[in-house]
Amino acid sequence: MRALFVQHDHVSPTGPVSDRLRERGFEVDELLIVDENHAGRPNVHFDFPDAADYDLLVPMGAPWGAWDDEEIGRWLVPEVAWLRAALDAEIPVLGICFGGQLMSRALGGAVAVARRPEIGWTAVHTDDPQLVSSGPWFEFHYDRWTVPAGAREIARTAAASQAFTHGSSLAVQFHPELTAASLEGWLNAGGAEKVAADGQDPDALLAHTRAEETASRTRTAALVDAYLERVAGLLPESAVG
Repeated sequence: MRALFVQHDHVSPTGPVSDRLRERGFEVDELLIVDENHAGRPNVHFDFPDAADYDLLVPMGAPWGAWDDEEIGRWLVPEVAWLRAALDAEIPVLGICFGGQLMSRALGGAVAVARRPEIGWTAVHTDDPQLVSSGPWFEFHYDRWTVPAGAREIARTAAASQAFTHGSSLAVQFHPELTAASLEGWLNAGGAEKVAADGQDPDALLAHTRAEETASRTRTAALVDAYLERVAGLLPESAVG
């Protein structure tokens, strides 16, 4: 089994999600679109690989808007089309935050700026806690999707939809891949100012994340397992319990 992670920026490691996929027998590839040298000029040209070469696609988060064709349209519009073709071909997709928003667009939904951001550890209301638990999950987003026609919303907060399934695919608005190390990278790359602007203490948020990390890894492993088994139908022969 092969999984492809699409990393949109240089400070978003794949973390416990890819760790668990490897434990479940997956070969994991990582593809970076906007490298550090282009972080200030992210509207790069990019050629996406053949999705049929993979059993699972994992588009990840990004510091840009999934609606912002003007800022990142040279690769954003092609990525939406690439995901649409993959979804049409019934290739499983696990979309994380920005990646889930792209899934909404690819399926005919919409993405727009939310009335307020969600930043930090957040409990979600879930209709299917065996697939998406109530968390807490780490949030860091300013936008929200609409649930596309034909999809099933399974989790939400008062601020935004948090998860939906469509066929063999799952979108989540939160960040199951987050670790304290990756949060520290985000904070150092400009996220600290955003956290402070939201009225929070970046150092306290990082300390909270360090304290939460072990439990979060366990939740993420359960999420990945349930997704593979119940939604994607991907059951590698080599797997751990």
